[in-house]
Amino acid sequence: MKQIFFLLCIFSVQQTQAQSYKKIHDNALVVDTHNDILMKTADLPGIVIDQDLSGKTLSDLARWKKGGLDVQLFSVFCDGDAKNPYGYANREMDTLDAVAARNPDKIIKVANYAQLMKSVKQHKIAAMFGVEGGHMIENDLNKLEAMYNRGVRYLTLTHNISPDWATSAADETNPNPVIGKGLNSEGKKGLTDFGKQVVQKMNQLGMLVDVSHVGDQTFWDVIKYSTKPIIASHSSVYTLVHHRRNLKDDQIKAIAKNGGVIQINFNPGFIDSTFDKKEAAFLQEHAAENDSLMKAGMADFYALNYLYQKYATEANSMRPPLSMVIDHIDYVVKLVGVDYVGLGSDFDGTNLTPQQLDDVTDYPLITKALVERGYNEKDIDKILGGNFLRVLKANEKHL
Repeated sequence: MKQIFFLLCIFSVQQTQAQSYKKIHDNALVVDTHNDILMKTADLPGIVIDQDLSGKTLSDLARWKKGGLDVQLFSVFCDGDAKNPYGYANREMDTLDAVAARNPDKIIKVANYAQLMKSVKQHKIAAMFGVEGGHMIENDLNKLEAMYNRGVRYLTLTHNISPDWATSAADETNPNPVIGKGLNSEGKKGLTDFGKQVVQKMNQLGMLVDVSHVGDQTFWDVIKYSTKPIIASHSSVYTLVHHRRNLKDDQIKAIAKNGGVIQINFNPGFIDSTFDKKEAAFLQEHAAENDSLMKAGMADFYALNYLYQKYATEANSMRPPLSMVIDHIDYVVKLVGVDYVGLGSDFDGTNLTPQQLDDVTDYPLITKALVERGYNEKDIDKILGGNFLRVLKANEKHL
């Protein structure tokens, strides 16, 4: 009888916790600062965001709503060596504009904090753009401003390939740096004079400066020259995983001092220190097939995605636990406080996700994990979106 009573008590506690995290998640304003679905709409046939894309992508309009998402910043991306990148960026933005026009009761593009909050109160997804790579402004401040006018609210200064005026993490770590690969057009690492003008112009516009992907020197130049709080839209913690894309402790502290926010990336390679070796072994095992796919014209990102889907059992065994995402959140909180961390999933920009985070419907499981770690509702609200909204508002001041 005592055993039955004990089991009933455990069941009751579990039910209470389940109700608690669901209520917290429903009441919170949930923001994701980096989703790459627009890249897939441009690259792949039949990817239309307001259709059911289950089994094809990690995101679509209905699934965002199911996951309790309130605000999505859509990554606008093309490779650093793409021709006419500004035009390409605008075509991606056209895609989202069309979706919003067809679904005014479900999603709306917003320009500022006030419009965002109005949209959320109307139970619509508030949409903004984040351009992933400064090469897309084509060294033209007028194009930067035109992007802002289209709804771009952050610019990731570099992707892996550097623009002329800022050096990326990929290029800064090049052992044999030369101009255009490791060094900027002035023959140095970091921001050129024009790069400083870009940061200044973004501050004036109220466009957030994003330091995900940038090299260390570019990062410290941004800290020196930005007059507004900055973001890392999709980065994790270097101390936990020594990846060039992750932030070192002194950088995390600098972002906190600046009043900015670090949006934790779910990409397994950024949160699990063992993942890169596992992925390399997987690629070695399927090297012949991978080479064949790329010789047939498939980009390496999509070739790997094809292989992961084909060999799903192998792929699933490589996925890190959800707890590792929370570990990175925990680390930032313990280092600088709960006011400087949020979520930048990289959904649809990564081929594998952590266990349990199968797609965008699983955001509530992050809330559940935070509850289980002992976070209270106020702090969870900050992590899920409040911290980013604070930075957005700070960038809008004095406009």
